Amino acid sequence: MPSFDIVSELETFEVNHAVQNTQKEIATRFDFRGQDVTVELNEKSKEIKISTENDFQCEQVYSMLENHFFKRKIDIQAMDPQKASASGKHFVQVIKLKDGLDADTAKKVNKAIKESGIKVQSSIQGDKIRVSDKKRDTLQKLMAFLREEQFGIPLQFNNFKD
Repeated sequence: MPSFDIVSELETFEVNHAVQNTQKEIATRFDFRGQDVTVELNEKSKEIKISTENDFQCEQVYSMLENHFFKRKIDIQAMDPQKASASGKHFVQVIKLKDGLDADTAKKVNKAIKESGIKVQSSIQGDKIRVSDKKRDTLQKLMAFLREEQFGIPLQFNNFKD
C-alpha cells in the first residue's frame, strides 16, 4: 500500500550558508561600513543572533537574512523572531529556528487531514506523520492540499513508498 511521511526538518548546512552569505553582504554594503554588525548561528541551540547598533540596522539585517533563506530554498516559516532588545549600545535580536514536528503541530496537521475529506489513513509516529492509502493519486492530492495550508512550520514529504 502506498505511503509517505510528513516531517519538518531544517537543513542546518543551508541555514549556515544563508548566515554566511548575509555576513558577506554586510561586509560589502556601504551603509554598514564602519558599523558594529554581527550575525551568528548557534547550531546547538538552533538560534541566529543579530547584533547591531540600532533597530533600523537590525531590521535591515533581518530582511537580508530572509532574502538569503529564500535564495537557498529554506522556508521562512522556520524562522521565529523574538522581541528585539537593547543592551548597552547594542541592539540584539534572537531568531529561533523551528526544527521538527512537535506534538501540537502534529495534531493540527492530523486534524486538517481528517477534515479535508480526503479518505486516507494517518497516524502520528513520534516526530512524523505516516499517511497511507490504496491509491497513489489520493496521496498526491493530500500533498497538494497540505502545501496550501499554513501550519506555522515548513512541511516536507519523504519516504514515499509504492
